[in-house]
Amino acid sequence: MITVAYLGLGSNLGERKQNLLSAVAALKGLNGLSQVRLSQVIETAAVGGPVQGDFLNAVVECHCTISALQLLADIKDIERQLKRQRMGKDHPRTIDIDILLFGDEIHESAELTVPHPRMHQRDFVMRPLAEFLPEYCANATANI
Repeated sequence: MITVAYLGLGSNLGERKQNLLSAVAALKGLNGLSQVRLSQVIETAAVGGPVQGDFLNAVVECHCTISALQLLADIKDIERQLKRQRMGKDHPRTIDIDILLFGDEIHESAELTVPHPRMHQRDFVMRPLAEFLPEYCANATANI
């Protein structure tokens, strides 16, 4: 069975654009993912946390034959490969990859919450996601 997933990407440390492109290349190399497509890349101010540089953000659409939890584990491996250091909530990072949507599935656990609970409040997610899901984004922002 194929599930269409949407992933949010962000980077505000180092070579930000290259970090995003490296993450997409790694996603394309994963077993169980296909048809990996990248949205436009946008620049946004950091939200929360310490004073820090602007982010480059994008959304990836991909077709999955793996579970959401396996995708999460693979994403964490990619973040480690790209030198992500977890310094705390809303801190600068080389790469951040979040599962926004995983088909119509709903997950609520200590490891993963899907749909992403705050994505509707984040323009840096909704703008690039709207390239793939314009009606979903229009309805989601209308209900805020």
